[in-house]
Amino acid sequence: MRVLLIGSGGREHALALGLTADPAVQLVAAPGNPGIAEVAELRDVVATDPAAVAALAVEVGADLVVVGPEAPLVAGVADAVRAKGIACFGPSGAAAQLEGSKAFAKDVMTSAGVPTARAYACTIEAEVDQALDEFGAPYVVKNDGLAAGKGVVVTEDRAAAVAHARDCGRVVIEEFLSGPEVSLFVVTDGTAAVPLMPAQDFKRVGDGDAGPNTGGMGAYAPLPWAPADLVDRVMAETVHPTLAEMRRRGTPFAGLLYVGLALTPNGPKVIEFNARFGDPETQVVLALLETPLAGLLRAAATGELAAHPPLRWRPGAAVTVVVASHNYPGTPRTGDVITGAEAPGVIHAGTVRRPDGVLVSAGGRVLSVTATGPDLAGAREAAYALVEGITLDGSHHRTDIALRAAQGQITVP
Repeated sequence: MRVLLIGSGGREHALALGLTADPAVQLVAAPGNPGIAEVAELRDVVATDPAAVAALAVEVGADLVVVGPEAPLVAGVADAVRAKGIACFGPSGAAAQLEGSKAFAKDVMTSAGVPTARAYACTIEAEVDQALDEFGAPYVVKNDGLAAGKGVVVTEDRAAAVAHARDCGRVVIEEFLSGPEVSLFVVTDGTAAVPLMPAQDFKRVGDGDAGPNTGGMGAYAPLPWAPADLVDRVMAETVHPTLAEMRRRGTPFAGLLYVGLALTPNGPKVIEFNARFGDPETQVVLALLETPLAGLLRAAATGELAAHPPLRWRPGAAVTVVVASHNYPGTPRTGDVITGAEAPGVIHAGTVRRPDGVLVSAGGRVLSVTATGPDLAGAREAAYALVEGITLDGSHHRTDIALRAAQGQITVP
């Protein structure tokens, strides 16, 4: 099977490793990164140009196109690929509005009866003030459009909430949901739906969840503290009603539905939907998936998911730790030399090779260092041992990824 993978980040490197674990897969990636180059042929493309991606899929003779990031999906890349008669894993541009617009997603959730936070879409300051007054602190203010995982501000500071709303223009303001957060990936062909293993990520930059939000500083799976019925409940209360509502609207959602949840005292409630694999949770979930990834994604892309065999999972646990560049999540410093990134388990996210072949940083989140172990404690130890083998001037990482879970300190209300 010839597979064309679109994207260049850590999520795409993890997908590339998962896809090429199947010896039947020949992988082409565009534009890719130095890590992906070790397992795939790289081609150049503007990922958000639907016509260019579709033309490349035809040129390389792709049997399946897998679109990693959200911006190409919202731009309609999957539609253009399918118009060429090529199977594509990823929702249509219309269906990708579940991530492209927080207000649209809230409207779908309301229509489908999905448990979620009460919210208001606001465009003027008077609406913002009224919503903040009603919900009170902590204030949750979300950019309505795509923001690369960094468009959400959760703060006790009213002035900071107002300032974020002003900067965004159109925002969704909602009540704060208390309780531990969970990421659940669901592979779907629009009707059938197969959940993957739940994971938890770490959004704030510093240990103990200090500092501003980032695109994600680490993740782990499985979740030993999660209720035994969590996945079944979310599939019944959230996923299937949402897929039914999208079909009712004439925009069926096929691809990867990312369900971000808070496990509140009143049960699991949706924080957000995304239209693609999450980063860095993908790194840990796919590290534990034993079922061939390419066959699973192709079944979803061709409407044959209901006939796919049950998923198989490796025993144990996985932990990923993000190594970030100097000043991230502010404007990151780039061009710093990286050593130690060739070790197995080191996933490239923001790297590039200089003309002389030296690997250097090229973004905020530079590497996702991923390891497995017999349990969370063992996976943590292995992941941080890998981190110690990496040198990147000015870099930083959290030291507490999966620590509380490994110590049994997380409880569900």
